[in-house]
Amino acid sequence: MKSRIPVLLCLATTLAASVALAQSTVYRWVDKDGKVQFTDTPPPSDAKGVTERRMGGGGTDDQLPFATQIAARRHPVVLYTSEDCGDICAQGRALLGKRGIPFTEKNPQRNPEDAEALKAAIGALEVPVLMVGSNSVKGFGEDSWQSALDQAGYSRTRLPGQAAAQKPAEGK
Repeated sequence: MKSRIPVLLCLATTLAASVALAQSTVYRWVDKDGKVQFTDTPPPSDAKGVTERRMGGGGTDDQLPFATQIAARRHPVVLYTSEDCGDICAQGRALLGKRGIPFTEKNPQRNPEDAEALKAAIGALEVPVLMVGSNSVKGFGEDSWQSALDQAGYSRTRLPGQAAAQKPAEGK
């Protein structure tokens, strides 16, 4: 029994190191001599062309159900709302949160670019509008929203322990 303890300790240490490496950040940068460098520590302040890439698990997307990750890549969800949308928009947000769907919320009243995108999508400036990829659903109707999300392949419910959906980016 005593001989197993060092082996188990060694395995636990190796596993912990593997997890740490699997969830690391890799930096790519060009040094003062023009050579491309890859490191796991931030580059010096005089480095040029710095890019940062998160490797492995631990990101927000990795915590989503696989079906939701795929659907979000193929059919991103955008919710058009406004300040005077009130309870209807709140119901839409709640439905997306209940299903654990990541979405971007845009306000065409505050942002002319969002207004132009909404006009191009549905031909008018009315909210709420749910965009699932290129499919638009005007107004809030739970059945129509559920159907659009189902057709895009989004999971019906959040996984146990999965946080409610958060808006990844706020339209300005």
